[in-house]
Amino acid sequence: MKRHLISAADLTRDDAVLILDTAEEMARVADRPIKKLPTLRGRTVVNLFFEDSTRTRISFEAAAKRLSADVINFSAKGSSVSKGESLKDTALTLEAMGADAVVIRHGSSGAPYRLATSGWIDGAVVNAGDGTHEHPSQALLDAFTMRRRLVGADAGLGRDLEGRRITIVGDILHSRVARSNVHLLTTLGAHVTLVAPPTLVPVGVEQWPCDVSYSLDDVLAKSDAVMMLRVQRERMNAAYFPTEREYSRRYGLDGLRMAKMPEHAIVMHPGPMVRGMEITAEVADSDRCTVVEQVANGVSIRMAVLYLLLGGSDTALSAPARPEGSARTESPARTEAPARTEETK
Repeated sequence: MKRHLISAADLTRDDAVLILDTAEEMARVADRPIKKLPTLRGRTVVNLFFEDSTRTRISFEAAAKRLSADVINFSAKGSSVSKGESLKDTALTLEAMGADAVVIRHGSSGAPYRLATSGWIDGAVVNAGDGTHEHPSQALLDAFTMRRRLVGADAGLGRDLEGRRITIVGDILHSRVARSNVHLLTTLGAHVTLVAPPTLVPVGVEQWPCDVSYSLDDVLAKSDAVMMLRVQRERMNAAYFPTEREYSRRYGLDGLRMAKMPEHAIVMHPGPMVRGMEITAEVADSDRCTVVEQVANGVSIRMAVLYLLLGGSDTALSAPARPEGSARTESPARTEAPARTEETK
């Protein structure tokens, strides 16, 4: 069966906890003098990026290399795509090169799903962000960071985020990170509240499994984690708020607002941050801010995803639903690369 990670909504609670637990094992590998595992030796992972990216592309590249996979970085700029080549022809080219997995970021929502279901490529497809739709691996690393901070690295094994209250603040309308986090965090048992100006709240948000508030100050005192989002001006074609100063005054997180949060609560941001607008330097540089941890945890999460998709595991992720009767594999630190079969090509 073809196996992919396209949407956080496709993950069950057991799927998500399995990935988080596997990432915990991968994080321990990162503490060793030699940080490589032989698990994906001989496999080829292609990073197919049609949009600019720094953290996500480098994170997937580092994850694949730490698992001993061969990595090909493909950027739309300077490639045949800039000459008008279609996604289909690009995919067929990658298939001819023997790609075992394609990590795709695309400006059009649904492009990874199209690639995974078209038959153009036999390898696994991982959505690294598509338009304003989803970014599942970002949501996974965010959940991993929350579980480590709020529950504990060892104490969190096998556990979800049941009962935790997560607040996501900012440009919800254009944020694929927000959408994926709402799906994943509610699957893991957390209660999610979205906070934004009315103009930056998506139509139909009342159908989402979360609450909506237009006042940041009203929800801070009961939040275990506050995730700030960047205002995505590159996706805006209208004026969604009066001025940057007005937005920052009502929806920015500064030291005074952070002081209203519970002592254990953390501040998160998927990056890149715009200091002085949605978050002040005082907050961004505080011990409660997990931005740097999120970057490091992203490598562990993406190692776990690639391992589960390509490591020959019966617990591998699938689209749209997880196969019946799946079971956890042995620790990746002790697992050699399996023989390549027709199923895992």
